[in-house]
Amino acid sequence: MKAILSLPKRIRRYLLFAIDSAIFLGATCIALNLRFEELPLTEQLTKYQEALLLVIPIKFCIFYLLGMYRPLLRHTGTEVLWLALKSVVFSEAMLVGFSWLLDVPVLPRSVQIISALITWIGVVGIRFSVRQFLMFVDTAPKAQKRLDRVPLPDELKPQRIIIYGAGAAGFQLSQALLRESAYEVVAFVDDDPEIHGRLLDRVPIFSSLMLRSLIDQHDVTMILLAVPSAKPHEKRRILRSLKGLPVKVKTVPSISEIVTERVSIGQIRNVDISDLLGREEVLPDPSLLRINVTDKAVLVTGAGGSIGSELCRQIAQQNPKLLVLYELNEFALYSIDAELAETYPQISRKAHLGSVTDGDRLAEIFQKYEIETVYHAAAYKHVPLVESNAAQGIINNAYGTMVTAQTADRCGVDTFVLISTDKAVRPTNVMGATKRIAELVLQALAAKPETHTRFVMVRFGNVLNSNGSVVPRFKQQIAAGKPITLTHPEMTRYFMSIPEASRLVIQAGAMGQGGDVFLLDMGEPVRIYDLAVQMIELSGLVPGEDIEIEITGLRPGEKLYEELLIGGDAMPTNHPKIFGAREAMISWEDLEPMLDQLFVTAYQKNPAKLRSVLQTLVPEYTPAKKQTSSVSRSTH
Repeated sequence: MKAILSLPKRIRRYLLFAIDSAIFLGATCIALNLRFEELPLTEQLTKYQEALLLVIPIKFCIFYLLGMYRPLLRHTGTEVLWLALKSVVFSEAMLVGFSWLLDVPVLPRSVQIISALITWIGVVGIRFSVRQFLMFVDTAPKAQKRLDRVPLPDELKPQRIIIYGAGAAGFQLSQALLRESAYEVVAFVDDDPEIHGRLLDRVPIFSSLMLRSLIDQHDVTMILLAVPSAKPHEKRRILRSLKGLPVKVKTVPSISEIVTERVSIGQIRNVDISDLLGREEVLPDPSLLRINVTDKAVLVTGAGGSIGSELCRQIAQQNPKLLVLYELNEFALYSIDAELAETYPQISRKAHLGSVTDGDRLAEIFQKYEIETVYHAAAYKHVPLVESNAAQGIINNAYGTMVTAQTADRCGVDTFVLISTDKAVRPTNVMGATKRIAELVLQALAAKPETHTRFVMVRFGNVLNSNGSVVPRFKQQIAAGKPITLTHPEMTRYFMSIPEASRLVIQAGAMGQGGDVFLLDMGEPVRIYDLAVQMIELSGLVPGEDIEIEITGLRPGEKLYEELLIGGDAMPTNHPKIFGAREAMISWEDLEPMLDQLFVTAYQKNPAKLRSVLQTLVPEYTPAKKQTSSVSRSTH
């Protein structure tokens, strides 16, 4: 048998052709013998010899044309049952047709029915037999290691794994791991009581209630979630049930990741924070995504940042006429430009270095490329850094927005969308105050009768895995075995994935009439302490033992919780995740002199006066008192 496996693939395929041909002829002979068992077989073979000569070529051609030889035997699945049945029925029909056409004796219908049944059993049986043999050959070395009496060193022992989910994804995952000597699937667990006690791929299926005893019994080191079609709230429930188990938890991709071909079903990844949050994303409205982007010249400021780069990816998917990347950081601009060149080579794009405070540079680019839509994502966003560099935060976030917006209007840009933040609502820090001023600027410009550009603001909370945010920092600390540092045990934040936020920004920008403030539905606020605990536990570690949680005290300007609305109620729109807000505004005539005073003060670098002017512009701005740092350890 090893000699057969060593043959070239083409020779092995010819061997399968020969086996099938023997099945075709043998099935017909057996059918004749069963139908006319009282007569000698040789007499029947002589009588129907002309028809028998047609059996192999006709059946072989039909099997070949219908694709019976396309599936790989190693990966033959249940689809071959229907394919074989179809091939058998068509070939028998063609055999009758050719017999009449060539005026040769037609095999009796009873013989054809018996022959078809035997042929179907034969061709399916041979394929499943070959598949099982190949699987045995693949897994024999692994099985031999398990039976070997000499104990393996710990570093060579395979990781024992439990797969959570005994559906199609779980089966495919087990098949992929079957050929990996580094892993051994010892059990499936599933929440469906009807399949408990049964076998899947020769591995028993248990209730999820038995997880702890299975882990102890088999020395399991990892649980793999194979529930890609589960709703977000169901996945969150499962993850909560795994809290406290002394194993690592990983998952296979979601259906959306598989459908968009970003990953394959066999790829395993760490449990993402989005899995813990259980947010259910509403599918985007394709028409809203296209309105301001498709066949238009689009510019993104801050194109190399977390939100800016994702906006560029989402925009590229909507086939803009031209995508212009505008970024101050050289490496960030290089990175997103190189990525887009590789991923979307068909999209026309230009990359330009520049500051949003440079009106001449912006005007040159707006006019050169006849920009129609601007997404303004350029901003300093880290609260403590902006708090200690207030003047630069004001110049970049507030003055930069004013310069970019006025230049856009002067150059005839149709739509200008500002990426704002929940920190602009009753701000306690300079960063939030600067973003609220940016909103006031756009509201005032939109109210001017001579304004051409349609100004829209979109306000949302934290995005997952953005540069310098809490989630990547927690991951790094856990990976390094260091304590997780948390500023306050009661701190809560809203979270949304970067792709979802970017798609909603594009859709909200298409809905605005001018001067609109939109809020994104951020779901329920998340307690950061609980988030840290879950991330530790899903890494197979114990909070307070393997990884400490240190409380360091609120940083300058930091709030315990964030809001999305200053006053009044959020108004629903045509999109279930986007809401409108009626926010107070200041006319441009009243706002302009206050802005002049603010920017002059910022360039004078007078911190005390700067905060005083900020409070005049944003009355709801209440600078947080400095917190004294304290450190405590959690023994959760």
